[in-house]
Amino acid sequence: LMCRGLVSSASRPREDSWLKSLFVRKVDPRKDAHSNLLAKRETSSLYKLQIHNVKPECLDAYNKLCQEVLPKIHEEKHYPCALVGTWNTWYGEQDQAVHLWRYEGGYPALNEVMSKLRQNKEFTEFRKERGNMLLSRKNQLLLEFSFWNEPVPREGPNIYELRSYQLRPGTMIEWGNYWARAIRFRQDSNEAVGGFFSQIGQLYMVHHLWAYKDLQTREDIRNAAWHKPGWDELVYYTVPLIQEMESRIMIPLKISPLQ
Repeated sequence: LMCRGLVSSASRPREDSWLKSLFVRKVDPRKDAHSNLLAKRETSSLYKLQIHNVKPECLDAYNKLCQEVLPKIHEEKHYPCALVGTWNTWYGEQDQAVHLWRYEGGYPALNEVMSKLRQNKEFTEFRKERGNMLLSRKNQLLLEFSFWNEPVPREGPNIYELRSYQLRPGTMIEWGNYWARAIRFRQDSNEAVGGFFSQIGQLYMVHHLWAYKDLQTREDIRNAAWHKPGWDELVYYTVPLIQEMESRIMIPLKISPLQ
């Protein structure tokens, strides 16, 4: 599909695409930090993406433990954070758990939560028991793109796709300018859940989160985008910005607000 888009785009005059781009507001990377230019200004939410690689024989126990403990801890009103979604990877790296958290109030909220959790005996025991089940873990702190949907709870059943892009250094602003236009092509079926870019951890990382009823629906929606004038051009211009990309198909756990 991507090849089809590249061929179609290459056959069109680049001057025409450049002219069209004049009518879309762009940000100037020289005037401010990238995070201030690309992130939502009306909120100060910070997101944490956690990826845990679980010992294969421990995945069921890991899921059970998370479903028992996490809601009790993070539903407390005096913790300024919320669980956005929690999943197991279905297709992609196996025996993997993915968690997405929102911290209302940015870095001060993150520090407050971490400080309180260090004093929480139940969480301390949870982390110790969980640690015995893991092969590896990593996290990133993220901001959400201003032009993407706010990730809000949704009813299921759905499958979720987390598409992760490692961009070439220095291209985040260009990516944001193109996707500010591209996102309108992917709203018809309410599949767009959230879009984020990294602040701490692996840098120049972008994550797009999508929801679909099933794999066939995913295929149909993605194919339909190629029939919309302009989608192929946006693919043409964004592909050179990518160094690596990864797709995870994920199934939500029962406690996930995103079902």
